[in-house]
Amino acid sequence: MKVLVPVKRVVDYNVKVRVKADGTGVDIANVKMSMNPFDEIAVEEAMRLREAGTVTEIVAVSLGPTACQETLRTALAMGADRAILVETGVELQPLAVAKCLKALVARESPQLVILGKQAIDDDSNQTGQMLAALLGWPQGTFASKVKIAGGGAEVIREIDGGLETLSLQLPAIITTDLRLNEPRYVTLPNIMKAKKKPLDTVKPEDLGVDVTPRLATLKVEEPPKRKAGARVADVNELVQKLRNEAKVIS
Repeated sequence: MKVLVPVKRVVDYNVKVRVKADGTGVDIANVKMSMNPFDEIAVEEAMRLREAGTVTEIVAVSLGPTACQETLRTALAMGADRAILVETGVELQPLAVAKCLKALVARESPQLVILGKQAIDDDSNQTGQMLAALLGWPQGTFASKVKIAGGGAEVIREIDGGLETLSLQLPAIITTDLRLNEPRYVTLPNIMKAKKKPLDTVKPEDLGVDVTPRLATLKVEEPPKRKAGARVADVNELVQKLRNEAKVIS
């Protein structure tokens, strides 16, 4: 079984994000970049499926500038067999990413696509669902447990009421949640081995996909600073502040 694992290059989750002075976006100059944490979980899950004897090949995919090769090398160091970079300088939106992935699925013919449920930079949580719709494949989102057997997949996902179990026929799309697994530590020998693994580069036009943005960002601004807390004398004063100041009760 071949598995396709899309991975995204994002600002490292430990970095404090700063908005550009002109409000056009987030400043990423000289900022540490890394693989999207949810995508790390997806790579780890693909690795565990291979170790269980279910998966035979793992193909990592990233879309964006040349610098995304670094993210793909991380995926290769984690254990992916080969990588594909869809190279473009255009700011990619979820629908464009889904269309590119659909074209790659047509080329690679994987039986499973595992990707993070969302990216920590735009928090869209759309790509996996859009890809499933474009392909007409079943999907299991927010997976906290995955089991592959008998030509199908069993996905346990967290919902407001508890846990929901889905039975999917392969090929299928699975998006990963935080509690699915803990990604392994990348060792130096594996980093060195990753440099010799194949990494192919294609352009969106090679895939026949128009990635022109459909949405325009009007303005980006930081959230307002949180006000200092206040001490109240009794419950009555607390109720009055919640009603008259915070206006969260009537």
